[in-house]
Amino acid sequence: MLYVDIPTSPEIRALIETRADACVSIYLPTTPETQNVTLSRISFGNLTRTALEQLDAAGFDKRRLAALEEKLDALDQDDDFWRLQAHSLAVLATPDSLLTFRLATAVTETVEVSDRFYLKPLLRGMAFPQHAFVLALSENDARLSEIFADMPATLVRVPDLPDSAADATGRASVNNLTQGTRLANAEGQKTLLTKYARKVDAALRPVLSGRETPLILASTAPLGPIFRSVNTYPGLLAEGVTASPDRMSESELASATRALLDGFYAQQIATATDLFHERVGQHRALTDLNAVARAATFGAVELLLVDMDEVVPGTVDETDGVVSVATTASTASYGVIDEIAGRTILAGGKVLAVRRADMPDGAAVAAILRYAV
Repeated sequence: MLYVDIPTSPEIRALIETRADACVSIYLPTTPETQNVTLSRISFGNLTRTALEQLDAAGFDKRRLAALEEKLDALDQDDDFWRLQAHSLAVLATPDSLLTFRLATAVTETVEVSDRFYLKPLLRGMAFPQHAFVLALSENDARLSEIFADMPATLVRVPDLPDSAADATGRASVNNLTQGTRLANAEGQKTLLTKYARKVDAALRPVLSGRETPLILASTAPLGPIFRSVNTYPGLLAEGVTASPDRMSESELASATRALLDGFYAQQIATATDLFHERVGQHRALTDLNAVARAATFGAVELLLVDMDEVVPGTVDETDGVVSVATTASTASYGVIDEIAGRTILAGGKVLAVRRADMPDGAAVAAILRYAV
């Protein structure tokens, strides 16, 4: 099983606003195969030493350094924690706190030390988590599965989820309705299926509430369109599996839906890229790092695309957004692109962290603005 805990939008905003005398951000590949996790633990130990050495070289307070080291060492020694991993791990630590996030997406091994956290890999994990729910829905069955990249799907327990349409409606069948009643026709069947769909939707709400995880529907007509008409979860994808899920295993459902999930992510990037090129002619699109930093500082960025692997050390002025690029990374600097992304989110904008090949015009940053500048 893949153990994933991606931060919510309120959590990421709180992390963006965090400031401390030392913020250590560690990202490393991990494995869900417990027997092979030793290499990940070794990498974590090496990255921890790198961070502590940077702080020591910068003259960081010895007592605060010891407090930070104690927290990182406690995590390193936690066998139960390392036993339950995904494909990558984010560790965000200060002398006063330590947070971890297990991600389904791959990350580059990284350690950053500054007065704020380095969060761009987390933003990638939030935007493209390779994680979804699949609702397999038919007249005979209703079940919710959870899927991850390259891992077996698992069945999710949903309290009060109807076993079938008959169970939801209290009838032996929603077909072959008794003649001479107001339900003895196709419209009557639709009424019963709608009642079933509403009960399914109601059962899913407590499980999906507050999430942004995509939901993929596996169902056939007429039940599939009926469920879509009553669905209240905003993460339901427009495209679903149209084959009957009755005889499909969890593994087969996962195989049928992963291509849909990949297509959904690709479409998000393609739509953003098309919009960027459209806005260029309206003077509402930028790729210059300094110009994008200023726009983000003044809350003008509506959508920001960033190269998830590009790191530009430096600082961004808090008032006018002027970028000062550093020759090398140090505790006195931070990731400029990461800071621009944080300011965009805090101003209500959206950020997509993508591969360099998916960036408009191959730029490190690409901003779509709310208004012309």
